[in-house]
Order: sequence, then C-alpha cells, then structure tokens
Amino acid sequence: MAARLNRLWRLAGTALGFTLFGLGGLLLGLCWFPLLALCLRGERRRTLAQASIKQSFRLFMGLLRGLGVLDYRVSGLPDSLRGVLVVANHPSLLDYVMLAAELPACDCIVKQALWHNPFLGGVVRAAGYIPNVEAEQLLPRCIERVRQGGLLLVFPEGTRTTPGQPIRLQRGAAQLALRGQLPLQPVRIQCSERFLTKQDKWYRTPANKPCFTLEFLPQIHAAEVVDGSQHGALAARQLTRFLTRVLQPGTP
Repeated sequence: MAARLNRLWRLAGTALGFTLFGLGGLLLGLCWFPLLALCLRGERRRTLAQASIKQSFRLFMGLLRGLGVLDYRVSGLPDSLRGVLVVANHPSLLDYVMLAAELPACDCIVKQALWHNPFLGGVVRAAGYIPNVEAEQLLPRCIERVRQGGLLLVFPEGTRTTPGQPIRLQRGAAQLALRGQLPLQPVRIQCSERFLTKQDKWYRTPANKPCFTLEFLPQIHAAEVVDGSQHGALAARQLTRFLTRVLQPGTP
C-alpha cells in the first residue's frame, strides 16, 4: 500500500512540476524576456537570459527533488568550464534541463519550430540559441560561439535513447569538433529507472523513485583520439566511435 501511495504521489508531483514548467516558460517569454529586450542588447541580453534560464531550471529540478519525484547527482564537474563542446547521451526528457541547471551557462542547437512555440519561443530567442539550419550556416555559428569562450551543448544521438538499446550517435558533433578543432567535454547520463523516455508518456511513473547521475568525464581533443592519417569522414567516424564508447551507460 505504501509503495502504491508513493507512486501516486510521484505521479501527482510530475504533473504539478510540468504544469509549473509550462507556466514558467510562458511567463518568462511574455514578461521577463521582452523586458530584457527593451533594456539590453546583444551579448549582455543573451548572458542575462541564459542566467535566468539556469536559475529557473535549478528551481524546477529542486522542486522535483523536493516533491520526491526524482533525485540526481553530479560528479566530475570542472570548477572552470569555458570554450568547450559539451556532448552527452540522451536517455530522458530532462537531460537538457539538468545540464543547463548545472553548467555555468550554455548555448544549444534547437529545432527551428521552437522559435515559434508559444511556451518556449520567447525563451530560445532571448537566450540566443542556435536554430538547426543547414550545415553550411550552422557549423560556423557553432564554432564561433565556442571559440568566444561559450559552452555549446550537443546531444549527438539527435533524439532520446531507445530503452534497452545501445546508443547510436550521429557524426555531426564529431564533424563540428574536427572542423573547429574544439575541445570536447563528454557527459555520461544514467538513470536508475526508465523515466520520461521518448517511448513513454509522462504519466508512466516507475515503481521506484528514479535517480539520475550526470558524470563529467575527462575533457579530450580530437587529435588525442583520431589517427593523424585519417581525415574528413573517416576521422569523424573514428571520433564518433570513441564518443559512442565513452557515453554508453554502464561503461566503467
């Protein structure tokens, strides 16, 4: 009986949390970010907008943790993190939220459709996130952000992992790192329970409280992984195989 009540409580907490998340995004987009647009321009506006998102996400994750919906821990996060491409596996809907709540500030690549989303459109525009356009325009913009000292968060799988299946990475992140000679910060995300996957509805509450682990692995440069004789597609394939191995949950 106690286990059933706990599960129902976590279901109610999940519903409350995502309701508040949607309302918060709407309020930020309708009130706070338009105010920033009136008062600030350029880099200052983007910096403050990303700081607002970070604190909002920290509040949201603190709410879910406080309600007993989930728990999570972070290990290996460097004291100073600038000018790197952050790559992570993608088991859950909450991966970006958790990482953005912990990173100093970060850019990300978002679907163009989100720029017109009533809940999140104002957020992604104010934060200066990078729309997922053609590679000829996308790669130079991404490289420039990182070289300016920013953090660019990328999920190389392109979508959430299928539960029970090995991760499958696309080569875009590797091509970006190689073309821009950008350092890589791998982050391996694991969850003790199946929760908020692409295949499950939000109301599929696991029997036990899920616990997420965000493990920041040692930073690497592509030159440390890729054979010097490899170039172009072959180099991207080799780097992608390396990232697939280190980001695979359960890897020691």
